[in-house]
Amino acid sequence: MDISTVKAAIVEKVEDRCDEWFSIAKCFYDSPEVGLQEVRAAAVLTAKLETEGFEVRRGLAGLTTAFRAEWGSAGPTIALLAEMDALPGLGHACGHNIIAAATLGAAVTLRHVLPTNAARIVVIGTPAEEQGIGKIELIRAGCFADVDFAMMVHPASKRQVIKMFLGLARIRFEFIGKAAHAAAHPEEGINALDAVIQTFNAINGLRQHLRQDVKVHGIITEGGSAPNIIPERASCFFYVRAEDLSQVEEVRRRIKACAEGAAMACGCRLSVQEDPRVLAPMVINRAFYRLYSKQLEYLELPEANAPIDRNMGSSDIGNVSRLVPTIHPHVPIGTGISIHTEEFARATVSEQGRAAVIEGAKSLALTAFELASCPRVREEILKEFTAH
Repeated sequence: MDISTVKAAIVEKVEDRCDEWFSIAKCFYDSPEVGLQEVRAAAVLTAKLETEGFEVRRGLAGLTTAFRAEWGSAGPTIALLAEMDALPGLGHACGHNIIAAATLGAAVTLRHVLPTNAARIVVIGTPAEEQGIGKIELIRAGCFADVDFAMMVHPASKRQVIKMFLGLARIRFEFIGKAAHAAAHPEEGINALDAVIQTFNAINGLRQHLRQDVKVHGIITEGGSAPNIIPERASCFFYVRAEDLSQVEEVRRRIKACAEGAAMACGCRLSVQEDPRVLAPMVINRAFYRLYSKQLEYLELPEANAPIDRNMGSSDIGNVSRLVPTIHPHVPIGTGISIHTEEFARATVSEQGRAAVIEGAKSLALTAFELASCPRVREEILKEFTAH
């Protein structure tokens, strides 16, 4: 394969069908589906992939909307990840509609450009990223066991190739007290909401003594039914984030102690639920990212000069990065637009959103092609991954 000829063909084929790929992003925007309910999105993606000659398996890892679509007979197995879920109340304010559209465009383009023995192209539909569920369950089910490399793009305000992610653990507290009339017989009640409030206060006091990379944030999920009834039951839900998993677990232990102390002070019984699905920090593979940056240079798209450790979130892509070499670059949809806002959701179907879909499809397809055609590059990426 002549590299320059194939790369030109990739760009041309993405552009030839750019309206089709962007229509996927708009379709998902118009009908957003939250995690584990991405029924229509999964159906649209799998139907298109089957039409294009991919062999599709659905309902993986016990998740109705998870799928794996494969094409190719030999060579490295390259996974392109398709997130699909929307946010409750905000729709595609994290841009997963762009992710799915770009992944689809890249995979179909590779199907038409590569010979079948050049690589095995795998599209993995990963539901419920916002809940930190999909990729972790797919890993547990062995759906990444034969994957050599994994990649996806994510929309953002900047074109940023490398971005760090924090580890994340989740913990829920339920306090059980005793109901009573709040005015007539308050002495007979045990206020579970007081225990929730004391938990928040204790955690706020703890913040002074946490590392700068540690983030703790929570919500009250139940706080009572009426002001004149002392709440018998109240609950809260917290995320704990940090740059390394040992610190995540240490802070989660201290958060749990805050809740235990609040329960004792208020006379409540405490029930604790700790989600075993912990999101891992991203493993940065610079050799892999350099390969992606090379494609941006080919496309004459400049990278933003932005710190990789600022405005960090978390994602189950971090768990994939610990299993196989993985990249998660960002494609721009509008300067100064923050994720998880209505403005961001609208931007995904703007002209800049359209450009992001096309950029993502081109960049992913070009990167996958070079992985397939250059053993030396694969060896360099794998060497760095093994040494981590």
